[in-house]
Amino acid sequence: MTRSTTDEGAAEPLPSPKERRRLRETKALSEEQVAAAVGVTRATVRSWETGRTSPRGRKRALYAKIIAPEPEPEPEPKPKPEPEPVKVAAPGTKAAVKTEAVKTAAPPKPVTGPVAEPPVAAPKRGVGRGAEPPPEAPKPVAGRVAAPGAVKAKATAPVTAAAPAEEAAGAGPAAAAQAEAGAEAEESAAPEPPDARDFAPADAFDELYARTAPGLVRQTYLLTRRRALARESVERAFQLAWHRWPEVAVDRDPAGWVRAAAYEYALSPWHRMRRAHRYTDAPPTEPVGRALSDALLDLPPAYRRTLLLYDGVGLDLPETAAETEASTPAAAGRLMTARAALAERLPELAGAGSPAEQSALLHDRLGGLARAEDVPVPRPADAVRAGGENRARLWTRAAVAGVALLMLVTGLTLHTAPTHYEQPIAPAERVGGVPPRGGPQQLTPQDLELQKSLREQMAHGPERLVPEPR
Repeated sequence: MTRSTTDEGAAEPLPSPKERRRLRETKALSEEQVAAAVGVTRATVRSWETGRTSPRGRKRALYAKIIAPEPEPEPEPKPKPEPEPVKVAAPGTKAAVKTEAVKTAAPPKPVTGPVAEPPVAAPKRGVGRGAEPPPEAPKPVAGRVAAPGAVKAKATAPVTAAAPAEEAAGAGPAAAAQAEAGAEAEESAAPEPPDARDFAPADAFDELYARTAPGLVRQTYLLTRRRALARESVERAFQLAWHRWPEVAVDRDPAGWVRAAAYEYALSPWHRMRRAHRYTDAPPTEPVGRALSDALLDLPPAYRRTLLLYDGVGLDLPETAAETEASTPAAAGRLMTARAALAERLPELAGAGSPAEQSALLHDRLGGLARAEDVPVPRPADAVRAGGENRARLWTRAAVAGVALLMLVTGLTLHTAPTHYEQPIAPAERVGGVPPRGGPQQLTPQDLELQKSLREQMAHGPERLVPEPR
């Protein structure tokens, strides 16, 4: 049985497209070097790093080996601590007498008090947002019934440190055994830290939305200077993320995934045809903020987005290039051109000495402009999720209705269509150049009278040829 190249490619895991670019640049490898090593063109390597295509078969294994991160050196094993020497008390001292008393003491008595049941684990939440089922009641202990609230009191009691050795020794062996049993019960009753797997997808989505949505609205406003469009873009991006949550949840940067989707929707040229988003909002009243906002809008969308990601958000150059789907030199060129265009309108930016100072100044100015403007607050996360689900449900129903209508029209056409071909009759045409049709013309009354007289005469004789005149 032979294996196809698809099976071989699937067996070799690869990181995400952004991670592939980062690993390649970490190893200081260019696209040409990787392409020459794998045996493909530079455009193919760029397509692999942008996620449009993926390598297969032998090329996939070779590409994964080239960009694989170097293994970290294993830490050296720590030397084991030497055991401390055991000090033996001299005979006749108080310590020796106390040790002998503990050895010869009677074995500890069993604990006869009520033993609290271990706490019942909280039920895991499912994907739905419904009410959680009530916890199960604690099981009774054989021989004794736990008092109501015993489990709760035991679980909520603060966990203290172990009692000093002097108190345990002064209370006797039985008290020490009871104290040790109580400490073990408290440790078992202490609540366990929540596991990441216990969170429902809706909870993780809500946490991401609450953490990133307000900032994304302000960033999108800087790109478009349209408040309603900024809010709509962020909500559409999060609705798309909720539809593709299995993909977004395992992404290396879920916030970056949503940010890229919001930027793409906000910079779409089709919004010019919508009356609500045809014109920009009023510029800021502050002169410096107005000049910066006008200079940003005069830049091309790709340059504006590169400048905002690098100087506003704070991404490095490779991540900015990967998010804008451009090479690193192209992203650097766009950034330098955008800074030069802004420096012509902002004298303080032109007076900055180094690119680092320009980046810091732009970061402060963009942040201040975003915070100074009154942008709309995004809707709650559950409303965004419900709106996305309703929209998907509406589109699904529309698609089903369209398919049903198409099937109905097709069936009606098949029912009413003719089953055989009928050649159409050609329309009449006047033909020229044909002589008039010969033959008997319409008889006059004299001709009819003559014809009648001929039929009445005999069929022989000269009278047949020349009738008598009347």
